[in-house]
Amino acid sequence: MAKFVLAGRADCPYYAKAELLADYLQKNLPDFRIHKITQHPDVWEEWLKELCKKNKWSHKNSPIIWRELLDRGGKGLLLGGYNEFLEHAQLYYGVTSSMTTELMKTVAQENLGAHIEKELEKEALKGLINPLQVWITSASSPACYNLIPILTSGEVFGPHMEISINLFDNKQAEEKLTSLVKEAQDLASPFLQSVSVCTQAEDAFRQAHVIIFLDDHVDKEVYSLEDCIRSKATLCHLYGSLIEKNAHDSVRIIVGGKTFVNLKTSLLMRYAPNFAHNIIAVALGVEGKAKAALARKLKTTPSCIKDVIIWGNISGNNYVDLRKAKVYRYESAVWGPPHYSRPVLSLIFDSEWVNREFVESLKKFTATGRRFGGILAAHSIATTLKYWYHGSPPGEIVSLGVLSEGQFGIPEGIVFSMPVKFENGTWVVLTDLEDIEISEQIMTRMTSDLIQEKLVALGELINFQPYQSETDLAKEDEKTTLPTTNDNREHWKVSDDSEGKTMEQ
Repeated sequence: MAKFVLAGRADCPYYAKAELLADYLQKNLPDFRIHKITQHPDVWEEWLKELCKKNKWSHKNSPIIWRELLDRGGKGLLLGGYNEFLEHAQLYYGVTSSMTTELMKTVAQENLGAHIEKELEKEALKGLINPLQVWITSASSPACYNLIPILTSGEVFGPHMEISINLFDNKQAEEKLTSLVKEAQDLASPFLQSVSVCTQAEDAFRQAHVIIFLDDHVDKEVYSLEDCIRSKATLCHLYGSLIEKNAHDSVRIIVGGKTFVNLKTSLLMRYAPNFAHNIIAVALGVEGKAKAALARKLKTTPSCIKDVIIWGNISGNNYVDLRKAKVYRYESAVWGPPHYSRPVLSLIFDSEWVNREFVESLKKFTATGRRFGGILAAHSIATTLKYWYHGSPPGEIVSLGVLSEGQFGIPEGIVFSMPVKFENGTWVVLTDLEDIEISEQIMTRMTSDLIQEKLVALGELINFQPYQSETDLAKEDEKTTLPTTNDNREHWKVSDDSEGKTMEQ
């Protein structure tokens, strides 16, 4: 049997003509076989040089044809280029080619297009075979423990994507991480290819496709608030440099947790500038708390409530906006199909509850983070990642912390939670929503702390002064019976509770 290999530049007209002749011979001769190889024009010369060096051949043009001697273990015998192949076909098989020059050029362009399409398909398949590298920082935290089963369920990245999870933490947490690795392996998930531990900073984020930042550990020492803020800059500077050095070009970075979420996101953008467009902050935890509180008031389930918008500082001064909020499948005198909804504010007649109890409960939640447990943190992060990869539900508003470009009158350069939708692997800020203007007073309240946090972290401001409204200041003036002191907010302490470390004033 005669087996020939035909290789050439994908856009080469002479390769196209030789291919047509080879196809004819293979179709009409039972003992003739042809294997075809095309290379992109950009890599053809280098590929040909390596091929000839390996086989000790001398050939410089496209195409190149050789015969594989099957009776000698497949050893290649160089035939030559197009002319030599044409002569061989005429001499041994009495066949020649009559393809016109114009047709040769047309087929060559078609070959190039087909080659490019094939390479793209190979890359897509390669992405399915090679696991997605997922890195989780502060991996000994409760949130990570709850996050791993969700990530390995196939729901977040899709049923065709295998993942490798890399648990990153300090050396003191190594024993706990090793136990976590064993538990993750016990899941026997078909989507989990491997899980490993990293405690060396220089190895962090190698070829990372996804990086999940959880709340960093704080040593049990006394801090001033300013020192605590500045420590975030030091840590994010380290993480940012490691991302720039080690992460994959397409890495997606998501920041979750219950303290300084906006600040950490902003600092990571500053210290990993090449990836700033792919760094976001999770706001779905606060959104979920708001929906749950509303559901209890309305005696329905939280999943029936949509389009609650979280504005501002995810782990601080924020504004829970119910002006677009809707409730579906609500039991009342008015019923409709599944897609029928009613405005939440039209169903809550207790305005005192909305303006006081509801606001105060969420304010207390974001101020301390005590009720922001591992389950909620994990679910919020996983859901945000799922939306990032596969899109958010059509027509639904999602809250997300992103870098402000001046939308809605928000000062530029700070990370701010605002309404978005996810589509096509990215997000779009919903600037076309009607009737969601934010008053100057609310905007000042939300942005003041964010701007100060960033200035303190970068060393451009010495003292942090938490925002106080005129009402707050008036209340302070009324407290004349209480002793006053200049250091009532001088120190912060770290305390442990059942849901992890929280910061208290």
